[in-house]
Amino acid sequence: MAAAPITTYRGTVYPWDMDHIGHPNVRVYVAKFDEANWQFAARIGLTPEYFRSRQRGLVAVQQNLSYAREVIAGDAITIRTTLTDVSARKLCFRHDMVLEADDQHQQGAGDMIVVHLDRAARRSCPLPEAVVARCREMLAEEAVA
Repeated sequence: MAAAPITTYRGTVYPWDMDHIGHPNVRVYVAKFDEANWQFAARIGLTPEYFRSRQRGLVAVQQNLSYAREVIAGDAITIRTTLTDVSARKLCFRHDMVLEADDQHQQGAGDMIVVHLDRAARRSCPLPEAVVARCREMLAEEAVA
């Protein structure tokens, strides 16, 4: 069961993203997926204000990246994020990167597991009930569709 995908990133691959052999380094994919992480978090209610005011954060505990097709300098890309699971302290989701001009072919993907963090205690802590409820709604909506 997974929720409907949400567009969480639109951007461009730049010439300075290329490495010494002319293709994007893994850091490019990780950085773009990281930007999508924060857009996704905000969309489910974990906003920058929430993180700052409550000394909370999200910590990636597992990332599995796959590269289907190489992006090149000048490519306009889109990342769509799909929630796949939620628990009291953890979110699981998938990023799919596609070319803006051809969203039929996946360029890369990132499966993420993140844990909600109490930054002061440096320990995991429960997600806000409203966020868990919203995520469960998202998962249920897609299951019905």
